[in-house]
Amino acid sequence: MAALVGAIGLLPWLSRTDPALTVLKARSADRDPTPGTLRAVRDQLGLDDGPLMLLGRWLGGLLHGDAGTSWVSGGQVLPGVVQSLGASLLLMSGALVVAAGTVAAVCARTLRLGSRGRLAARGPGGTASAMLAALPEFLVASVLASVIGVQLGWLPALGWYGPQWMVLPSLALGLPAGAILGRMLDDLLPSAFAEPWALASAARGVPPKSVARQAVRRCVPGLLPNLGLFVVGLTGGSVAVEQIFDIPGLGRLTLQAALAQDLPVLQTGTLALVLVAAVAGVLARLAARLLIGPALRDGALHSLHRPGPSAPRALPLLYGALLAAVIGFGLPRDALALDTLAKLRAPSLAHPFGTDALGRDVLARVSHGALATLGVALAVSAAALVAGLLLGLLPRLSGPLVDTVSAVPPVLAGLLVAGVAGSGPWTPAFAVGVVAWSPLAAHTSSLLRQERATTHLAATRALGAGRWYLLWHELLPAVLSPVARHALLRLPGIALSLAALGFLGLGAQPPSPEWGLLLAENQPYAERAPWAVLFPAAVLALLGALAVTAAGGVRLPRRHRRTEGPAGPPRERVMPPRRQRNSPDALLAPVSTSASTSQAEER
Repeated sequence: MAALVGAIGLLPWLSRTDPALTVLKARSADRDPTPGTLRAVRDQLGLDDGPLMLLGRWLGGLLHGDAGTSWVSGGQVLPGVVQSLGASLLLMSGALVVAAGTVAAVCARTLRLGSRGRLAARGPGGTASAMLAALPEFLVASVLASVIGVQLGWLPALGWYGPQWMVLPSLALGLPAGAILGRMLDDLLPSAFAEPWALASAARGVPPKSVARQAVRRCVPGLLPNLGLFVVGLTGGSVAVEQIFDIPGLGRLTLQAALAQDLPVLQTGTLALVLVAAVAGVLARLAARLLIGPALRDGALHSLHRPGPSAPRALPLLYGALLAAVIGFGLPRDALALDTLAKLRAPSLAHPFGTDALGRDVLARVSHGALATLGVALAVSAAALVAGLLLGLLPRLSGPLVDTVSAVPPVLAGLLVAGVAGSGPWTPAFAVGVVAWSPLAAHTSSLLRQERATTHLAATRALGAGRWYLLWHELLPAVLSPVARHALLRLPGIALSLAALGFLGLGAQPPSPEWGLLLAENQPYAERAPWAVLFPAAVLALLGALAVTAAGGVRLPRRHRRTEGPAGPPRERVMPPRRQRNSPDALLAPVSTSASTSQAEER
């Protein structure tokens, strides 16, 4: 935290810009920056004393409850930050309620079938939640504000004056977050329903609702660290949603302070975000300890991530073929050709996706932007996966780092990286990569903590296995697959974050056809020409569906032949012949050892 606050204090000097000029432009854009005016600003702010002296004064005042005064407005910093934090926390609470409802909707089918022992009848699904998770928050917010708030007039679209003003921004934030959390929970539930306690509960006639509730309780501890990260992200990272709905939140305040180089506001806002991240991390660990603490202490868990066969499906091939067809069909077209007589044309044979406000072909821009956007996003996702796995194996080191890094909005990270390394084509990739590893590291640490408490690991250790053998042959195979699927879930979000930073001037500039630039440039024309926004968003949603359905096949192969049960993942024990595996008779009837031995010899 000290390093982060210190880096923010050095931001104007790292970026090699004149902080007096930036502050003057933020105060009054029309004022002429004469040498005398800039000298007066420097003397007023004490800029000639250097960054260390300014940081020391701010820290000294902070110890006495005084965060200083804003360089731009001249008002007290602490009351404004506290008020913005209250608005962000209230918005975060509403978004969490929406996210919880979305998680319940995503997992309802698996819970219903699993609690009744009929998971074998569950086919491939999750396309709708995958597309929802891939949609950017600012696009969802724009659609909700324009359709529900403006055209239909059901709810207010601008301002922050009461509970009614919370509904639309809470939906915009909660729906994508709930879709991602729901996919992660839905990935764990089948293994929980295949554990002995679930089969025994079904055999004894326990109500399905109770079995489903206990399965959720069994899987939730593995998701709590990522839930804490979502809380922090919804508090300080919802800058676009706060801008669209005109909400005086902490993320918007921090972004404005970063752009104006208002260091007292920026440092205090970042410190508040770090404290929120620390509190969320502590609460997540305490909740996990309460839910599953005794089992962790006694080593009485079963693994939720056993090696299993890859399950190839037709859906990833279908989505991949559609995405490749869209890209291939648009590549021969010119993405930069202007036609002022064809502005905002509707889709036609000449322009299948229509045209934008400058008459450029939307299909061509989507196709050409896919090459750069997807290539860099894949590279950043792979780097984040490797860093998340390595740091997740060291929870004592990565835990505090995750709590701190998760509190930094991607926009602020981009500004810091640009200040150190300069603005360039790789600046957004490095900025997103700095923060993209933290949820994967938190997921790895949580799964590793539970995997160490499994009975099979205790038995392997009792047989004399060393630490390296347990790590390479037991722990990593159990953790790698779910974390890799999690990384694929975040691929569309990483692609959009890269382009969004480029739109802010930290990377590629217009007329580059990056996907984030397409959405941001065409967003003002969403009501007049909805195709200019809907088609790029549909391609992005298609990428999300491809990532999620392909993630279902990311599983390590089996090392031993096992009998596969109809209720879920493979079971390691051999069941007697001519007997239903999930019936009460099969669970309660004794099995003769000699009979089992003779049957094995005959086989």
